[in-house]
Amino acid sequence: MATHRRHRLRLVTTGVLAALALTVTAAAPAAATPPQTHNRVDAAAGWLARQMVDGERFEVVFGGIAYPDQGLTIDAIFTFAAAKEADSYATNAITWLAEPAVITGYIGGGTEAYAGATAKLALGVQVRGLDPTSFGGIDLLTRLTGLMTPSGRFSDQSAFGDYSNMFSQSFAVIALDRAGGAPAQAVSFLTASQCPDGGFPLQFAQATCISDVDATAMAIQALVAAGEWHQAQTAAQWLISVQATDGSFTAGGVANANSTGLAAQALVATGRVLAWWQARQFLLNLQVGCTGAIADRGAIAYTTTGFDPATAPRATAQAVPGLAAASLVTLSANGSRPDAPTLACA
Repeated sequence: MATHRRHRLRLVTTGVLAALALTVTAAAPAAATPPQTHNRVDAAAGWLARQMVDGERFEVVFGGIAYPDQGLTIDAIFTFAAAKEADSYATNAITWLAEPAVITGYIGGGTEAYAGATAKLALGVQVRGLDPTSFGGIDLLTRLTGLMTPSGRFSDQSAFGDYSNMFSQSFAVIALDRAGGAPAQAVSFLTASQCPDGGFPLQFAQATCISDVDATAMAIQALVAAGEWHQAQTAAQWLISVQATDGSFTAGGVANANSTGLAAQALVATGRVLAWWQARQFLLNLQVGCTGAIADRGAIAYTTTGFDPATAPRATAQAVPGLAAASLVTLSANGSRPDAPTLACA
């Protein structure tokens, strides 16, 4: 969405630098010759790892200038944990995220504080098995709870406006639940946001509540984390009602890997195995196989129109956790292998 793109640009260009301590160790280098795999989920994670700049981060280009893309880098951390692959790249990524300029450029510094970015980073730290109360010299959880309003909504504190939405709320509830329990008012705000048809909106305080696939998928995982099983199941039923016969989910009028991957995570979190399997098959059909260019094999295309290097990294990152049946509620990097495997072809 255009709003999200503007928000990402704001996040990477308005951070205030601070002298913060680095709290993670450097990764061991990956093997010079990566292993081959017939497992298509592992191959997707391996492809994504090899797209990282300096093996540690993603970047986004505006006006010919490359800016750090912390959000996609955290998505990659989720991907590597889901596939249990590319752990050396994930360690490099979390080390990079703890750098002073990188962390404040993402979550805000000074009077700027961004709820969704803070919550997503806290979850990324938890997935890596690190302490979100002491990451890059910042207590992410205290910072996050400080952004909760009396209504229970997590909101940005920014001169640029409040861009918080259902993603912000869901990431916050999941991260705080993993840290011992989300505040009751935050969960209540989330549950009260459900639309009459069972789905959830992306934006709050709409005149008409309009359910959104991506927002609903995130809200479902937060509801499962908070123990709101009945509402999670109601939302999952709405997701199934808008699933296409080929297993895909649509956003902006286009069936795509990003929305289908997020929906697959929510479906597996609620035990909707058949619908998850159908979504998984759609995602696998988007993957570049052995007939594709060697450098592209393993990648997951955004749509059925085929591989596009501009959209494939984000599509792959958001598809793999759903392919791997990994929910954000319990996602962990424990047991991950260090290397980035390539797809085995005859």
